Amino acid sequence: MNELGRLEDLPLDYRQALAAQNLVPLWPSLRAVLPPGQPRPATRATHWPYESLRPLLLKAGALTPIEKAERRVLVLANPGHGLEKMQASAAMYLGMQLLLPGEWAPAHRHTPNAVRMIVEGEGAYTTVDGQKCPMRRGDLILTPTGLWHEHGHDGDQPVVWLDVLDLPLVHYLEASYHVEGARQSVEPGQAERRYARGGLVPTPVFERSSTRYPMLRYPWADARAALLQLAEAEPGLEPVQITYVNPETGAHAQNILGFYALMLRPGQALRLPARSPAQVFHLIEGAAEVRVNDQQFALAEADTCCAPGYTAVHLANRSATAPAFVFIADETPLHQKLGVYENRG
Repeated sequence: MNELGRLEDLPLDYRQALAAQNLVPLWPSLRAVLPPGQPRPATRATHWPYESLRPLLLKAGALTPIEKAERRVLVLANPGHGLEKMQASAAMYLGMQLLLPGEWAPAHRHTPNAVRMIVEGEGAYTTVDGQKCPMRRGDLILTPTGLWHEHGHDGDQPVVWLDVLDLPLVHYLEASYHVEGARQSVEPGQAERRYARGGLVPTPVFERSSTRYPMLRYPWADARAALLQLAEAEPGLEPVQITYVNPETGAHAQNILGFYALMLRPGQALRLPARSPAQVFHLIEGAAEVRVNDQQFALAEADTCCAPGYTAVHLANRSATAPAFVFIADETPLHQKLGVYENRG
C-alpha cells in the first residue's frame, strides 16, 4: 500500500490558500476517516463502580437543590471521547440521576430518546405523556423523543436511576433541544397489564391505536420472571436473553438504541460475538465479570461498564449458586437502519 502524503509536505503558502477558501486536502487524513480493515473506535472499555459513585451522587444532593439542578445527574463519561463530551460511546449517553424525598423535577420534553433503568429506592415515579410510571429497582421506563416527562418522589429514601440517551447522536445531527412545560395531569397507566401476555395483543375493532409507544414501563418483576422461565424451559440454551420491544410491532422499544436483559446461570461464562455496535452493561442482580480484550471488570450490583464495537466481550457469573442479571444497552437499531451493522462472530 502506498504511503499517503502528509499535510506538512505541502508548501505553507498552498495550505494557507486552501484555508482561505475553506478547503481541506483529503489525502493526509484519508486513513483516519477510512482506516483499513475495520474502524478504530474512540470508545474505551470503562467501568463505573456504583460503590464509589453513590457517595458523590448523594453529596451532589446535599450541595445542589433540585431547583438549581433541574436534573441532578452525574454523567458516566468515556475517557476515549474526552470527559467534556459527556458520552459513553459514539451514540450513547449515560448518567446516574438522584431524586430525594419530596422533590419534583419539572416537566420538559426533548428530541433525544431516553430510558431510565431504576437502580435503588422506591416511592418515586416518572410521568410520561400523562402516564404515571412507578419506579422500582430494575424497572425500565421509556421517555421517547418529544414526549413530556417529569419526575416526582413521594417516598422517604433517595431514588437513583441510570439514564441512557441517544444524545450524542442527536447533538451531532444538530437536532438536540428541549422545551419546558407545566405539570402534567395524570392518567392511570395500564399498559403493562394490557400487554402482560406474550403473543397476545389487544386489538381495537373499529379503529387502530395511533400510539407509537404503547408501553412506557417494563417492570423488572416481569422481565426477571420471563428470564427464569426461559432458562427453565430451555436448559440447553446458552444465552438466556430477552429484548425490550414495542408489544404492538415486535420492533425495538425505541428507534435508535436497543435494550436487553440477560441472565447468567450460576457459574456460567459466555462469549458475546464481536459486533459493530458499542455496548453498555449494568448489573441489576448478582455478581458478574466482564472482560474486554485485556481489561477485566468485576461488577457488583448497580455497577456499569461499556465496551467498544468490533470487540468480543466475555461475561461470567462470579457466583456458583445464584444467577446474575444484566441490563444491556447497545446501538444495534441505529447500525441496522444505517446498513452498517456487522457481526464478526
